[in-house]
Amino acid sequence: MGKVKATERVRTIEYAIRDVIVYAKQVAKTGKKIYYLNIGDPVAFDFDTPPHIKQALIDAVKEGANAYSASEGLPELRQAVAEKEKKINRVTISPDDVIITTGISEGIQMIMAALIYSGDEILLPGPTYPPYISYARFFGGRPVTYETVEAESWQPNVEDLRKKITKKTRGIVVINPNNPSGALYEEKIVRQIVDLAGEYDLPVLSDEIYDQIVFEKKFTSTATLSTDVPVIGLNGFSKAYLMTGWRLGYVYFHDQNGELEEVKQCVEKEARIRLCANTPIQKAGVAALNGPQDHVKETVKKLRQRRDYAWKRLNEIEGISCAKPEGAFYVFPKIEGVGSKWKTDMDFVLDLLRETGVLFVHGSGFDPLYGAGHVRGVILPPIETLEQALDRIEFFMKKKLK
Repeated sequence: MGKVKATERVRTIEYAIRDVIVYAKQVAKTGKKIYYLNIGDPVAFDFDTPPHIKQALIDAVKEGANAYSASEGLPELRQAVAEKEKKINRVTISPDDVIITTGISEGIQMIMAALIYSGDEILLPGPTYPPYISYARFFGGRPVTYETVEAESWQPNVEDLRKKITKKTRGIVVINPNNPSGALYEEKIVRQIVDLAGEYDLPVLSDEIYDQIVFEKKFTSTATLSTDVPVIGLNGFSKAYLMTGWRLGYVYFHDQNGELEEVKQCVEKEARIRLCANTPIQKAGVAALNGPQDHVKETVKKLRQRRDYAWKRLNEIEGISCAKPEGAFYVFPKIEGVGSKWKTDMDFVLDLLRETGVLFVHGSGFDPLYGAGHVRGVILPPIETLEQALDRIEFFMKKKLK
């Protein structure tokens, strides 16, 4: 028997954030210390899941919450999500509008599967979180990025978005606060996007996983600005609740006129064929939402200090410029010399890794058009670690650009 070939849709899958780890492992074998600034996992650094959430998981297992749960999610968790959205984001939904997922990534997959026919287009902010690109292609669609403007703190260009709407467009994705740029979209711009979606009868997919990780400015949920435009919200527990490895997320449908009813029913069918999200972890999710919230404020305080330090240092390095992140926990600096000294941003990432051990993600992995020439790094390590990494980057840039 000859080698069995995999399908094209799987062979072409890319995920830049984790793909670069392959190269880091090779460099680590030489004995060089690696500064992993690639993955947005606060628990991998000096942040920890709150004790009451851990205890809730232990209690759930001990008390017998080990059977399958409803495919849409535990009723008490769906209720807690609805209450959280009302309290934190001023979004009014019922528990029946909520579907619990195994992380936000599964939610992205389910929504893309339900929305996209072969040849359809989905509009994404450029740069964007890579799974939106990968899942759109996986289901035969075409991801189309609209411009976000670096000189304006990566705010969406609504006129560019308008120009890219076609008869094949099936929805507009908003990622706010944004991964990878750290942008926090202005309320007036989100409102313009909602109005534009209404003008063209399109749903808005609003990824708000970093809704509680904002610094100076206020976050506004997309659904609060919509009265008649259907909004599909995607959110989860990984970031604000420091539960990255627990893989718990949710999708909600804010749809006053019932335009998404068939899509919602089909996402529920997808939930059934994968049975359910992890039952004891859902119990812990209830504790996360209903229990003490003090850790969120402390997390944001630590991240603000690290953001300020990393942003200032990056802009002091010759050959690097960086817009100020206003949410999430990323920096997305522009690298002078990509296209001349380094052919691509990936070449820069690999050169930096080999010489310094600092691991970034190439910006083109978040969008070949609007991400090229940049890198994404996390601001999650303690300042002492960030200082070591940035010292190495500064020495590297001086050496390469002299």
